[in-house]
Amino acid sequence: MKIYTKTGDEGTTALFGGTRVPKNHIRIEAYGTIDELNAYVGMIRDQEIPQIEKEFLLSIQNQLFTLGAMLATDPQKALLKNGKERLNIPKITADTLACMESEIDRMESHLPPMTHFILPGGHPTVSFCHIARCVCRRAERLSVQLDQIEPVEEEILKYINRLSDYLFVLARKLTLDLQAEEIKWIPEKLKEDH
Repeated sequence: MKIYTKTGDEGTTALFGGTRVPKNHIRIEAYGTIDELNAYVGMIRDQEIPQIEKEFLLSIQNQLFTLGAMLATDPQKALLKNGKERLNIPKITADTLACMESEIDRMESHLPPMTHFILPGGHPTVSFCHIARCVCRRAERLSVQLDQIEPVEEEILKYINRLSDYLFVLARKLTLDLQAEEIKWIPEKLKEDH
């Protein structure tokens, strides 16, 4: 199978189901941003971090592929003529969300309470988490925008929202693990320094 098909040379691409849309269609923007997010999650997983986090990030990467496939499916062609779903893949479910929430709770149990906003950074690995969180928020905004035009499954929107929370807590946990400095954003102090 060749990597190039030439079918997109004129600026369109096909959704699952065959519908052709412009490559800048909001649905393409949404699942393309999920793909970008998946690449950043992979970069975090490639860092020197605890194995438990590596394994959970790998499961997230698999879930992001699922989520991308769900977003890449034309909702009007989600079912085949025989009534079966076009995508024969695991779905994002309430159990998926519960697992993510459990992992967030596990990490948070080791962290000091937050009293201020935190400036992103402190260590390259932590910064990768914050970049992924920002991309995740963009994917969420695009998915919400898409949902205003065409239906997006509720679990997708919940999953993306929860994932950004997970990435934020992961950044805080890795700050602690890596003995990096967590810098609080304190506006009053900024006024004093100037």
